Amino acid sequence: MKESLPPIYFYIPQSQWPVGDLPQIPEEYGDWMSAWNSRYGRGKYDWTLQTYLYLKADGLSCKLIDFMPKEGIVISHRDFLSDNLKPSSKLLIVCIKVDREPHPYAQLQVVQNHQDELLKRSQFLWQSYPLRFWLQSKLIPRDPSRGDRLENAAFFGVLGTLAAQLQQPQWEEQLNALGLRWEVIKCDRWHDYSEVDVIVAVRSFEGSNTFDSKPASKLINAWHAGIPAVLGRESAYRHERKSELDYIEVASTEEAIAALFRLKNDLNLRQKMVNNGMIRSQDMGNTQITLQWRNFLTNVAVPAYYRWCMASVVQQQIFLIRRYLILKANRVQRQFNQLLSVKAP
Repeated sequence: MKESLPPIYFYIPQSQWPVGDLPQIPEEYGDWMSAWNSRYGRGKYDWTLQTYLYLKADGLSCKLIDFMPKEGIVISHRDFLSDNLKPSSKLLIVCIKVDREPHPYAQLQVVQNHQDELLKRSQFLWQSYPLRFWLQSKLIPRDPSRGDRLENAAFFGVLGTLAAQLQQPQWEEQLNALGLRWEVIKCDRWHDYSEVDVIVAVRSFEGSNTFDSKPASKLINAWHAGIPAVLGRESAYRHERKSELDYIEVASTEEAIAALFRLKNDLNLRQKMVNNGMIRSQDMGNTQITLQWRNFLTNVAVPAYYRWCMASVVQQQIFLIRRYLILKANRVQRQFNQLLSVKAP
């Protein structure tokens, strides 16, 4: 006889539960987030509430709750899980870690990058699985009536995450010399690509950081929006890359300017990149992301839940003690590194 699914919950603590009416279907989420964005952080609700809505609409039996149950599978963003939260004997915690530190006691962790450091660690019931982030809600593609123009270049994201060189007046002046207008799109318009002809997204030109905890969302959104992308050296982008038409990678402002100059003067390249992006986007929609989540829950989380429930009290306590020791060791290491950095000349 086939074993029934355990209770599956998506958890938002009462202290961070939004006031007012919540969206009931995925199609309502974008408008709801736009209305409440100034009051609530986006990411933790995008990953928790939005995932719940998509899976519920897909027919998964699950509930959105504001309390920690005694048994079942609980899925929640790292920001919603306190450090001292420990799973009971019949509770499996799935921490949506994304670009945060892992939760010390969650048995499973969800990451958004195949190069995330946590994927390299594998210990008893503490495993990590990469899942793609949802597309930008209510995404409006580039307006086809813009034709072959390349006039507007933009960055979609938080200004503080943009490379310092691209925040300087000199950058905008150089783009103006190319006949391009530069804009950093504010969060209330992150869904609107209608007047944008090319995106530029670089977190840093310095060092060798490939930002292994960050997703490829800016690239995938650009594919869906029908515009070419000029991007930094990030592992998530490289993981998705299959050809030079997927995006142009740059490692300096000079390379970024050269890439935009090339796109400005090579209509054939632009058209090839847009057509390629349309093809790539067909396999990277929310339908496919929903299927990823269903597969993860069915093939990973549910078996892990039953293994946890069948483990002895001693085995469960050993697991929790090991997690505590790792947490303490990591904190000591961070404090030691901070002391070294302060003493360094």
